[in-house]
Formats: sequence, structure tokens, C-alpha cells
Amino acid sequence: MLCSSSGIQREETTVLNIFNDPDYNRSVITIVASINSIRDAALSACQKACALIDMRTHTGVHPCMGAVDLVPFYPLGEEVGVKECVQQALGVGASTYVMNCNVTIDTQDITTGRSIAAAIRESTPGGLPGVQVLALPHEGAVELACNVESVKGDPPGHPMDEPWPSFIVDGQPYCHAPASLITARVAELARRRGIGVKGTALVGFTPRECRDLAEIALSQGIGEFWKEQRRIRM
Repeated sequence: MLCSSSGIQREETTVLNIFNDPDYNRSVITIVASINSIRDAALSACQKACALIDMRTHTGVHPCMGAVDLVPFYPLGEEVGVKECVQQALGVGASTYVMNCNVTIDTQDITTGRSIAAAIRESTPGGLPGVQVLALPHEGAVELACNVESVKGDPPGHPMDEPWPSFIVDGQPYCHAPASLITARVAELARRRGIGVKGTALVGFTPRECRDLAEIALSQGIGEFWKEQRRIRM
């Protein structure tokens, strides 16, 4: 390990991305590491967050449970499965890939946002598979913040439709609803209410992007790869 004034650079570990949202008062940090290094890296990050963040003074529109809210572990290839990820961090969690897709509608009416959110949620008849969503005030509008979980099986849909991103975990096929489909569904529901869509933001990476960038960063020993990209990855 290499130490510096700003922290510790761990072997076989890189920070791919750091995304901060002022309205939500929330950050998403993407760490990639070998199966032998990820436990220490994750625990170290959690310890640092808990030491720095005082929840007694925290404010933000996004719901949260504490200084550290969510620590998912995603396997990035055939060599490592969900079982191996689970074994690294008791009380945290491991899952197949979850995409974060946020669609902003041009209104400040949170009730309208909640109505649209309910319509696209997986638990609603006719909703989108794997979609969990909250309507939240964001930058003077309403953002539909979607967690899009992977679903087991081959991608559905007509051959002429945009393909659903798909991948293999533990030898099983998985896929998830594409951002374009979520945006189109939100746009249609908003249009019926006389509202437009301001834009869509994707937070993080696809599994393939994450794996490709991780291979570059780890092979070159780059501990803070997010700085090499010279931009924040939405």
C-alpha cells in the first residue's frame, strides 16, 4: 500500500467515480477492487464517512438511513459471483447490477411526480420490470429517481425495440430495462398531463463499462482513476 497526505492507495483498488448532488446532499462513490482487497477498501470508506459526517446536522431531500446508506457489491465477470461478494461484508449486501436512472420532468408539482412514479413502478400493474422510483424535488423541478434492478432471464421485447442491456452472473442471464424505455414511458405519462421532460441522467456505469475501466486502472496501478477521466461521471 502507498500512503499519502490525502489518504491511502490500496493495491488492486481504484476509485472509478465520485458523484455529488447538492440538493440530495448525497454522494455515490464507485470503487473497484480485487476480491481480496474489496472488503478492506469498503470498510475503510465507511469508517471515514462515519467519522466525517454528522447526521445531527444533515439536511437533504433524498431519504437516507445514516452517514453510509447503501454499500452494494457487484460482480464484474465470470471469475467472481454474488456468493463471493456476499462473503466480503456481513450486514452490507451483494446483488446483480442496479442501474440508476433519473428523469427530470418540467414541473414543481410533487403530487404529479408521485403519480407518474407510481405508474412506472414495477409493483404497479403495467409498470416496468425492476424499476423502483421516488419523485423528489430537484433543482427547481421534480426528478424521478429510479433504481433499476436486473431481472433474471433473457431480454424481453420486440426485435425492433432497443435491446435491453444483458450480462451473465454465476452462469445465469440477467438484463435490465434500458434508460431510453424509462425516459419514453415517463415522457408519455408527463405529456398526458401537459408536462415536458427536461432530461435524463445516468449515475455510474454499465457492468461492461465498469469492467473495462477497472482493467485499465488496476493494470496501471491508478488508485484514483476518476481524476484521470477529468470529469464527473453521471
